Amino acid sequence: MKLLPEDPQERKKIPIYSGVIKYFPRAIIALAKKSAEGNEQHNPGTELHWDRSKSGDELDAHMRHLIEEDWVAHAWRAMANLEKFLEKEDENNLDFIKLFNQLQKGEISINEARQIYEQKQKG
Repeated sequence: MKLLPEDPQERKKIPIYSGVIKYFPRAIIALAKKSAEGNEQHNPGTELHWDRSKSGDELDAHMRHLIEEDWVAHAWRAMANLEKFLEKEDENNLDFIKLFNQLQKGEISINEARQIYEQKQKG
């Protein structure tokens, strides 16, 4: 899945460097360090990667770090939660598009589409 739009004008409306990196250079560096520390803690000696199986309680950990005033860990957890939320949103959009295409092609009826959609909404 492409994360950025293909249209050049739309791409220019997403200022990754000037709107994020330049705004928060110290915070970005601190988050990168936190990622490396977490990787070494949970996966010692391995290449840097986000092992999502190690911790799925972003919101609880997020709040613990807030209470403890560990701002870097708090920010990392906020980013992790946001990334998972956006991934889920993308997944839901793709599911809806697939369902719409099946309906449009006559592969499923409107009632079947409604049932599938409602099941997905329930989780």
